[in-house]
Amino acid sequence: MASMTMIEAIREAHDVAMAADDRVVVFGEDVGFFGGVFRCTAGLQQKYGKSRCFDAPINESGIVGTAIGMAAYGLKPVIEIQFADYVYPAYDQIVSEAARLRHRSNADFTCPLVIRMPTGGGIFGGQTHSQSPEALFTHVSGLKVVVPSNPRDAKGLLLAAIEDPDPVIFLEPKRLYNGPFDGYHDRPVTSWKNHPKGEVPEGAEIVPLGKASITREGGDVTVLAYGTMVYVAEAAAEASGVDAEVIDLRTLMPLDLDTIQASVEKTGRCVIVHEATRTSGFGAELMSLVQETCFYHLEAPIIRVTGWDTPYPHAQEWEYFPGPARVGEALKKVMEG
Repeated sequence: MASMTMIEAIREAHDVAMAADDRVVVFGEDVGFFGGVFRCTAGLQQKYGKSRCFDAPINESGIVGTAIGMAAYGLKPVIEIQFADYVYPAYDQIVSEAARLRHRSNADFTCPLVIRMPTGGGIFGGQTHSQSPEALFTHVSGLKVVVPSNPRDAKGLLLAAIEDPDPVIFLEPKRLYNGPFDGYHDRPVTSWKNHPKGEVPEGAEIVPLGKASITREGGDVTVLAYGTMVYVAEAAAEASGVDAEVIDLRTLMPLDLDTIQASVEKTGRCVIVHEATRTSGFGAELMSLVQETCFYHLEAPIIRVTGWDTPYPHAQEWEYFPGPARVGEALKKVMEG
């Protein structure tokens, strides 16, 4: 196995898919010649040519609309929105067209489309480069939503997404591109090169959609997290001394409710962590599902730790970011219930 950053693993997934199937095409703003703003597609145009990896105008609705047409007629487009914050002009195309195509055509047409986009904060991107819009997509029937937390999962989940016959929203936590991040922003950056989850198998190892991963076993409380918050939750558990079981959801839709339910039934407590704003965030749906399926096993109220209901601030980034101190307080509080 090779040691890779998440950027390199995503690039490797593109390469594997494009080599195996000439229907796979890659495009978006600056993804061709330049290789993408984060270099996730670097070298693909040189290897596969301008007809399979190419640059698009700065027009998100046009990028997505073109990809939907390609998908309907048999291609497998993998497109990049430069930042998740820029997806809103394409939201109508995603919701009204991509997500509905199978249903409105009685399955005469499908939409094997992957929409990749960097998400989340932690890089001082401010309010227009730090948003986490996953809940806007989990609400839409017909879409799958994926958030990897490490290079191995990023490659395997992206390959699964490319093979899927329906549209997949693939959200890449940009703070994890080059290494894991536990929320301690004043400590040296850790590289994936020295982390076990930076080891990525060669070839087409698929990580199935809809299957969560238990990254830390514990008996006191279940922590539901995804993306960057997986590492924050693990760090908070270590610092607080609470024996927390941390579940990396990996796929928000479809959701692995069986793994969640088994864990909460074991621990009797649940803390939910996400970086997105609190109101109507995906954590609210998770709370409802845990309450509905695990009510008689709960020993304390479910607690959410989230971003605040404000635009992501530049100057107060670490007050907004749900760090290990806030998560640790929640872990201690739920144990008092």
